Amino acid sequence: MTVTAPGSPAPLAGRQVVVTQAAEQAPELAALLLQAGATPLLYPCLAIAPPADASALDQALQSATCGNFDWLVLTSANAVRSVAARLAALELDPRQLAGLRVATVGAATAAAVRALLGLDVALTPAEEVAEGLATALAAALQPGDRILLPQAARARDVLVQQLRATGAAVTRVVAYETVRGSGGVDLPGLLAQGAIAAVTLASASAFTFLLERLTREGGDPAALHGLCLACIGPITARTVLAAGYTPAVVSPQPSLEALVAALAGYFQVSS
Repeated sequence: MTVTAPGSPAPLAGRQVVVTQAAEQAPELAALLLQAGATPLLYPCLAIAPPADASALDQALQSATCGNFDWLVLTSANAVRSVAARLAALELDPRQLAGLRVATVGAATAAAVRALLGLDVALTPAEEVAEGLATALAAALQPGDRILLPQAARARDVLVQQLRATGAAVTRVVAYETVRGSGGVDLPGLLAQGAIAAVTLASASAFTFLLERLTREGGDPAALHGLCLACIGPITARTVLAAGYTPAVVSPQPSLEALVAALAGYFQVSS
């Protein structure tokens, strides 16, 4: 986190910062923003829903408990929660997956694996994005390794493509769907009042649904041009740029702590 000199106000003090994460994910980022002096405002732009048809996921998990996969690759805490929920629904013990090697995209996902599945994590890349995970896995895979990859319905194809290029047999199944969120503060009204200092974007889909929510709720997406848009990493930033907006903050690592630190640093310099 950005260090503030003793006696000086925190860089985010008095600033209202929007949290666009799903409602169940928002508390962690909100707490970090509070610690940095900001006033977090929750505006869930996305929600996590189970797949419309869980049969493929169920079949893959049952197959995994029978030893038909070598790796379980998890690219988000949402995927971990979805796997845990389906195992419970199927009355399967997560320990039946202990014969698989588990790879996760980052430390937060690894922590979710340990907490919710009780499994050890064999591999987490230094670069906590799909590309980094693909590179690290490619170095660890044996020819013909069988990989189970439960992902979001809208997940990028980069991991599947790069793993299959190594000769691995990849079974990708939809573990959850990301849909437009609802509830939270009156963001259109707050934007019209000029009351928002920054909007945090912890995923590319959060920004996509942010634009959709604002439009549906009578807000003006153009108002975002005058705000600090804080992106959790380069992939989210690319989505913002592609939509014609300018990210003011891009955290060097895709973690909530890095995002808040980069946001605090931005306002410390600009104030």
